[in-house]
Amino acid sequence: MDIITGLFSAFGLAASAGLNAYIPLLVIALLARFTPWLALSPPWDTLTHPAVIVALAVLAAIEFFADKAPAVNHLNDIVQTFVRPTAGAIAFAAGSGAIGHVHPALAMVAGLLVAGSIHAAKSLAMRPAVTATTAGMGNTPVSMAEDAVATVVSLVAVLVPLMLILFAFLLGFWAVKRYSRARTQAS
Repeated sequence: MDIITGLFSAFGLAASAGLNAYIPLLVIALLARFTPWLALSPPWDTLTHPAVIVALAVLAAIEFFADKAPAVNHLNDIVQTFVRPTAGAIAFAAGSGAIGHVHPALAMVAGLLVAGSIHAAKSLAMRPAVTATTAGMGNTPVSMAEDAVATVVSLVAVLVPLMLILFAFLLGFWAVKRYSRARTQAS
């Protein structure tokens, strides 16, 4: 079960990196540092170092504002063509929890492909269409929505597998209790 939930988490984190490079990395770093919900194995545990967290927060803020400014957002997308797939590779490898089961190179390539595909769709198709149809006025709201989606997907990618495990436990508990009650009534 761990490998399956780890891979679902990894794909979600890599996909959100395709929208915003630093949000999923920051989510991974903060959850691993301050909660028991995510444990990172070396070398990915470096993300939890306070200096790395501060750097990710600063980079996330820079990307946030650069992506909202007309014309700057297109330059940002060009720069992010290299950054987002790399962030996706790191997020996939760090967030999978399956590095012991999946070769690190395979995890990195999968993350690179997922984030790179999302970024390509965003920067080559979606954003130019938004710019053309709204004369650039729609870029800021679309960028805000992308940041919101990246944040929610990153959180869900880590927390939903935990909630699914909790749900499975509660369902099992309920089934045992119901079976015991039915057996008691049958006696």
